[in-house]
Amino acid sequence: MYRGIGLKGLPEAIEEIWPQATVQQCVVRLVRSSLRYASKAHWSRLTKELRRIYTAPTEAAAEQRFAEFDTEWGHRYPAIIRLWRDAWPTFVPFLAFPAEIRKVIYTTNAIESLNARFRQATRRRGHFPTEQAALKVLYLVIRQPLNPFHPRAA
Repeated sequence: MYRGIGLKGLPEAIEEIWPQATVQQCVVRLVRSSLRYASKAHWSRLTKELRRIYTAPTEAAAEQRFAEFDTEWGHRYPAIIRLWRDAWPTFVPFLAFPAEIRKVIYTTNAIESLNARFRQATRRRGHFPTEQAALKVLYLVIRQPLNPFHPRAA
């Protein structure tokens, strides 16, 4: 499974190289992109309505909820409707998974956070004497918990 942030052309390239791969759009990014087309006054209501779509129990239920969203908001924000329609093929794959797994795969935030921690750790040191030293630092970053109050953080 490839989880991406919607870079143009990348999902198609992934599917061409790995035909069996599932391409999953980052739902959080999709919602954030939607809000760019909306008035700030409507953000709260829009996010609540969009949440109904991506938390639907099945793809059919998500389609039904999207149709309701379109009816309510489509006249005011056609760009949001167009955005979701264009992203639909890469949005729906995660709906086939159980709710527990969806929580893990609906966003790329955890991966982005880990990458940011890798960059921070490697920038602090500037350079490494060997490849093994660099790998050791990356390993230590992975072992360090995100929560500083976690018992393993001490």
